[in-house]
Amino acid sequence: MAGSRAMFWRIVRRQLTANRGRLFVILLALATGAAITAALLNLQIDAKRRITTEFRAFGANVLISPRNSSSFLDESLFERIPDANRFGRIAKAEFIYGVADVSVEKFGDAHPERSVGVPVVLVGYSHSDADAGRILPSGLLEAEEQWKLVSSLRCGVGQKVAVTLKLAPGDGVLLRNGREQYWCAATILPSSGGSEDDQVFFYLDAAQKLLVQTRHVSLIQLRVPGTSEQIAQFVAELQPQLGDAEGRPIRQFNEAQEKIYGKISGLLTATVVLVLILTALCVMAAMTNVAMERRNDVGLMKAIGGATRRVLRLFLTEAALLGLAGGLIGAAVGIALSIGLGKAVFGIAARPRLIVYPISVGLTIIVAIASSYPLRRLTSIRPASVFRGEA
Repeated sequence: MAGSRAMFWRIVRRQLTANRGRLFVILLALATGAAITAALLNLQIDAKRRITTEFRAFGANVLISPRNSSSFLDESLFERIPDANRFGRIAKAEFIYGVADVSVEKFGDAHPERSVGVPVVLVGYSHSDADAGRILPSGLLEAEEQWKLVSSLRCGVGQKVAVTLKLAPGDGVLLRNGREQYWCAATILPSSGGSEDDQVFFYLDAAQKLLVQTRHVSLIQLRVPGTSEQIAQFVAELQPQLGDAEGRPIRQFNEAQEKIYGKISGLLTATVVLVLILTALCVMAAMTNVAMERRNDVGLMKAIGGATRRVLRLFLTEAALLGLAGGLIGAAVGIALSIGLGKAVFGIAARPRLIVYPISVGLTIIVAIASSYPLRRLTSIRPASVFRGEA
């Protein structure tokens, strides 16, 4: 048995080295197909994360608000909302909106100067520690990190408000609503291009006191992981805990995200299938020439007692080894190539996904074995016909 196995692998090595030029062409075709397949599969898997990251700029995908637009939510509702579902952590933020008079106090002179008050939308807010960047503007979160280093009250002022008030860095801001008022050191927020530029952001508890709405909030925003159906199911399961409040998924963002990924995924999958088919045709053409050259070898093997099944196993082993070698080389090159393609397509280099490597190698081996059909036809050759020159 050991001698038979040794002879089997000796013949395989002989086949792989008998016609190096033609086998190199086959190996090159398989490696090229594996490289393109790995690159596209890596982009396909990475695309979902990239698209999800880009859609985070739209903020929340679930809103919880009062059924009556003139009422408020109880602040305790925020704590009753779970921090995670089975698909990941849930980003949460609660807001209270109102109008306050805002004036600027400048401290450059011996006596402070106070400007005339301007009515501005005041936003009191608070958020969970998990993934706040999915809901709140990045500039506000960066300002929060700076506020932790000081003890005085701070507030974030939108760009348009800062321009209206002629606010300069270091100026103080007085927030007033009737008899209630707060002074805070202003941080001018970078422009977001949205409604945040017309707002002033303040601590939730202080904004509640200023607006005389203790323990009330206007709105709760969530960023829930999952597909649109999974998010809708989460909202339906959460609704009994909301009481008079209403939970609503923002469907246009969720469905748009899925549609974009579906189109990209479908296009990449179709391209991968096309590449594998073209690779198989190229390999099959080369294998046909190899089969013509090996008729005498097959006739000799069968003449000395070689079983048809063993002859077929020789050719399939050869094809599998070529597919393995081509897949290992090509998949590594393809994953490296996808990093550059990801930067060109998404503006950010794609992250290598390890699962892509064995999948690409496996597909290349399957293509190589399937393309060895011309070699399988050699098993039907009759030794006598070969030796008479009839095959």
